[in-house]
Amino acid sequence: MTLAFTDDKPHDECGVFGVYAPGRDVARLTFFGLYALQHRGQEAAGIATSDGKSAYLHKDVGLVSQVFNEANMKPLIGSHAIGHNRYSTTGSSLLRNAQPFLIETIDGPLGVSHNGNLTNTLELRKMLLERGGGLQSTSDSEIMTLMLAAPVDAWSELKSNESNLDRWQQRILGLMRVAKGAYSLAILTRDAIYGARDANGLRPLCLGKLEGGYMIASETSALFTIGAEFVREIEPGEIIKIDAHGITSIKLEHDAPKALCSFEYVYFARPDSVMEGQVIHDVRQRLGRQLAKEAPVVADVVIAVPDSATPHGIGFALETGIPYTEGLIKNRYIGRTFIQPDQSLRELGMQLKYNPLRANLEGKRIVLVDDSIVRGTTSGPLVQLVRDAGAIEVHVRVASPMIKHPCFMGVDMATYGQLIAHNKTLEEIRVHIGADSLAYLSVGGLKNAIGEGSSLHHGHCTACFSGEYPIDIPAWLFGDTRDQALFEGSLT
Repeated sequence: MTLAFTDDKPHDECGVFGVYAPGRDVARLTFFGLYALQHRGQEAAGIATSDGKSAYLHKDVGLVSQVFNEANMKPLIGSHAIGHNRYSTTGSSLLRNAQPFLIETIDGPLGVSHNGNLTNTLELRKMLLERGGGLQSTSDSEIMTLMLAAPVDAWSELKSNESNLDRWQQRILGLMRVAKGAYSLAILTRDAIYGARDANGLRPLCLGKLEGGYMIASETSALFTIGAEFVREIEPGEIIKIDAHGITSIKLEHDAPKALCSFEYVYFARPDSVMEGQVIHDVRQRLGRQLAKEAPVVADVVIAVPDSATPHGIGFALETGIPYTEGLIKNRYIGRTFIQPDQSLRELGMQLKYNPLRANLEGKRIVLVDDSIVRGTTSGPLVQLVRDAGAIEVHVRVASPMIKHPCFMGVDMATYGQLIAHNKTLEEIRVHIGADSLAYLSVGGLKNAIGEGSSLHHGHCTACFSGEYPIDIPAWLFGDTRDQALFEGSLT
């Protein structure tokens, strides 16, 4: 649970994991895979396994280390498993919305872990209910699970060249033809696991190999944590099947442009993960270097908001030649406690999360580098914290463009009314946070830094900065209730 005064970052959609490794303790492998993906969601966690006959599940609200113990992991037996870390984007933070979802179907157990967000949820929800389906949660992930459980012709016609595919491959293809939005899926059946990625590749998913089997994960950091070898990224529109026969790949026919979320590079992904052939930490240093080229400043030291902006700050310092030092020490656990502070502690605000290093700040002109500003609720207190520690000037530099638009593809990026850059000019934001100067990275600079050294040279989604969405967004998601009213009979 994140405290209100620390909650000025975009929140990631979730982390997914899957492993097929007969003879290995797949539940334990999944636990450590989820542990490596904890940064992608801290509200709930779950693991589902299958032994070829039955499926087993444990999930609960909390961090991975809080949800699982030796006792509740012991029943999670089998040869393959999927797991999930949750941050709620669609559906509230309740146990009934925790994943994986696990149901019994005519073809055996079906478990689904979903990372992302659908933009046609209301349409699909109405479709399900009209066909007699029942829903227990408010999550679009449950909708996808129930659609996978139904015969493929319930949602999409099977093409003649797809008759040789197994039933689950057919159903996943059928779902992908009608589901709009962002998703990476880890799917568990009686005898296999499947991975699937949306046609635009908005959410990441990769394939790894370990002794005795294969695995899929949102990030390569999860592979490395359990000693697996990175094989490749799962491509947009691709479905991977892993079973006793090895790996099978099929692809959805589509012409959608690739649009991996650029915030994976800015903030979401772990610094040691690799995406598109690039180490995330290296890209973040390039973002900082690009920012320094666009917005230089005369100062004595560069500091960064820990830990997320540290590589950006290092890049800024390397480019300018201004010394980099630690200026803020982060209490890494206060933002994830379930114990809320009382009013007197709440009034301390930033001091609960950061302590300034006065010796490094006093009497100096400071460049304070952050990775992003969303609502603007923490930037002002941070600037004041640095001033109170004796800084004579505080120049804020942000290693991403101004966030002016919400995200509807699986990232909690706030609403138009909450986004400070949508409602204030650059100068108004500077005054609001109390900085001596303020500058953001340009959209062009972001694209340049991300694209440099890329082995793929494909596009990236920058909708939250530019307002140019890679997929059609229904009007009701922008706050227009007319479309939503069409489906109000399908809502609980």
